[in-house]
Amino acid sequence: MKVYLLLPIVLCMLLPSTIHAGVENPTFVLVLDPGHGGYDAGAVGKKGREKDINLAVSNLVKKYIAEQHPDVKIICTREKDVFIGLKERSEIANKANANLFISIHANAVAKKHGIKGAEVYTFGLARSAENFEAAKRENSVILLEEDYSRKYEGFDPNSAESYIIFEYMQNKYAEQSMSFASLVQTQLVETAHRRDRGVRQAAYLVLRESTMPRVLVELDYISNPQAEAYMLSAEGQKTLAKAISRAFSTYKKSFHNNSNTNMTKEDDKPEQTPQNTPTIYKVQILASKKLLPDKAPDLKGYNADFYTESGLYKYTVGESTDLDEIKHLHTSVVKDFKSAFIISFVNGKKSIIK
Repeated sequence: MKVYLLLPIVLCMLLPSTIHAGVENPTFVLVLDPGHGGYDAGAVGKKGREKDINLAVSNLVKKYIAEQHPDVKIICTREKDVFIGLKERSEIANKANANLFISIHANAVAKKHGIKGAEVYTFGLARSAENFEAAKRENSVILLEEDYSRKYEGFDPNSAESYIIFEYMQNKYAEQSMSFASLVQTQLVETAHRRDRGVRQAAYLVLRESTMPRVLVELDYISNPQAEAYMLSAEGQKTLAKAISRAFSTYKKSFHNNSNTNMTKEDDKPEQTPQNTPTIYKVQILASKKLLPDKAPDLKGYNADFYTESGLYKYTVGESTDLDEIKHLHTSVVKDFKSAFIISFVNGKKSIIK
């Protein structure tokens, strides 16, 4: 009961302190954020440290994007081995009125050295125990900061209760973030040949504080010797950086296409949606009054996500900007869930397609 009574107060305290101005930049502003640094090594493998991998790949991403897109202003939260707090990283992006924020990391898991593959995260409540553990590991960086309890308004990265309020926070840039995350994940699989561990959601503080489309990229698992060797190699770092820069090129093209469309006369165009806001399609399979475990029998083995509406947990599978792709998935899913139907999200607004 105490949690719900305190939610309005806590929510106001934990909203990002810097509000995105909403003024269009004359040029595209990209902020690259190589995670960890200085006395924070991040995850440590048998031969390397996460902070070094993050920085090396980030510097290469900057190089490739600068070569291909001289009109883009690129800002890095760090370009050398120094420690920067999570809040400071977000503030750099907010003050620059950035159009996109990319935080680069390497993942790790204890006692499971066989796990490997790339994951790209957007901001949201962790939907599984695995995602929650990943968020806790990255957010625990604040414990290395001076006066972290005051700076983060009492947030405890190891307490599940501290994450409850994330379910109630409005994420204005959810769809744009998801769109870019999908582009990055596709390139990490196709260009860098990383195992596909999917696009996920987790309550990363560095994403929560940033007020623009933003993602956190987990290149691979440094706890896996094979993946670690790849990320430490010059060739591996170049390929990973090329994957991210290729995803950026696609995203930027879409960004400018939408910007040009929005420049037509007001009388000649229908109501506009925010720039670069794609339509995301999913298949809804069921609704439940309670939160289901990841491997609940009701899910019939499907790797499902969920959203909340009208006091219900509504479960979905699949996610794409291609309606035909989702229609094909629906044809397969309906064999297991007779009442499954297609829904779409545009700028956070849901519609039923079928």
